Amino acid sequence: MSDSLPRFYFLDKAEDYIGGPRKRDYGDAKENFHRIAQILNAILEDKLKHKLTEEDIAQISIGIKLARLRETPSHEDSWIDIAGYAALGGEVACEDIYTKKKT
Repeated sequence: MSDSLPRFYFLDKAEDYIGGPRKRDYGDAKENFHRIAQILNAILEDKLKHKLTEEDIAQISIGIKLARLRETPSHEDSWIDIAGYAALGGEVACEDIYTKKKT
């Protein structure tokens, strides 16, 4: 292992994934979360009090990874994906804040 702490390995890998292969494979994260929300809203229409949002999808994705980690806590890819979903979820949820800062 390099001189950097293992936590930076996970963050660096997540950054590589969400800026590279995952973005190429799945497109813009917000648009993808929106599509997933639309699909789940249609499936769960009679069960939901409110429609799911892009932010909800990021949280659900993290929840799925957490559930998988209960079975295999050392599964490295799940930890990396959680970091990636957290970054993308934060980006989507805080988009208005960062848009205002730029103007």
